[in-house]
Amino acid sequence: MSAHPIGSHVSLDDVLGDRVVGNLAQVTVSDPQSWKKPRFDNPGGAQAVREAAQKAGVTVVVHSPFVINLASLNNRIRIPSRKLVQQTLDAAAEIGAIGVVVHGGHVRQGEPIEKGQDNWRKAIDGFDFPVPLLVENTAGGENAMARTLERLTGTWQAIGAARGAENVGFCLDTCHAFAAGLDMNTLVDDIRAITGRIDLVHANDSQGAAGSGRDRHANLGQGQIDPQTLGEVVAAADAPTVVETPGDEPDRRADVEWIEQVLQRQ
Repeated sequence: MSAHPIGSHVSLDDVLGDRVVGNLAQVTVSDPQSWKKPRFDNPGGAQAVREAAQKAGVTVVVHSPFVINLASLNNRIRIPSRKLVQQTLDAAAEIGAIGVVVHGGHVRQGEPIEKGQDNWRKAIDGFDFPVPLLVENTAGGENAMARTLERLTGTWQAIGAARGAENVGFCLDTCHAFAAGLDMNTLVDDIRAITGRIDLVHANDSQGAAGSGRDRHANLGQGQIDPQTLGEVVAAADAPTVVETPGDEPDRRADVEWIEQVLQRQ
């Protein structure tokens, strides 16, 4: 059995209702497709979520909204992104979460990559960190900040120059890495050589082929990633692990058990 918690992406209602699969729950605290400020409308608010997780022995991590793009050169996107990240960090702390996951973002075609990377530095400089911020690698986009190893290297160097860099960690998504065309056999070592750390794993199989750029998750062992390689990546990452795979509760349970069985064999 892993020394780290393993679980899946669920709703806050699942946490409150003790319906979490495994002992790790990834949740959103606002509409993932909007700029709305996080709010807890459940009875008891954030404290009730914190207490329910503690009672169930569940570790919580928060995924930020998908609209966020800290690299953007567009003020109408970058400035609201910074505001929403700070609000999400604060909300995550209220429920006792271990961190907030955020995608690496991108610039538009023709815009300087270096400016997008420097926008990461500026953002980290300005945040208060009640919990860590975990940068997630992405599957596609020629102008993405965290798709290729070369691009991630530049982005991480920019983050490292920020005042709050010690509060930034890394979330490794296996589907995204495969779809981005990264070498799965050396993936964990390659990432650690750049970031020095892996704080969270998103263990997802891939519907798309290697290098396809398709961000389409598949259930574990049912996609295009070699199952043995996928298991080796998760084991080598040696971090809390979340499955973000299709289906309902029985599907999530099967994927969590898949991870547990892989780690038992290591």
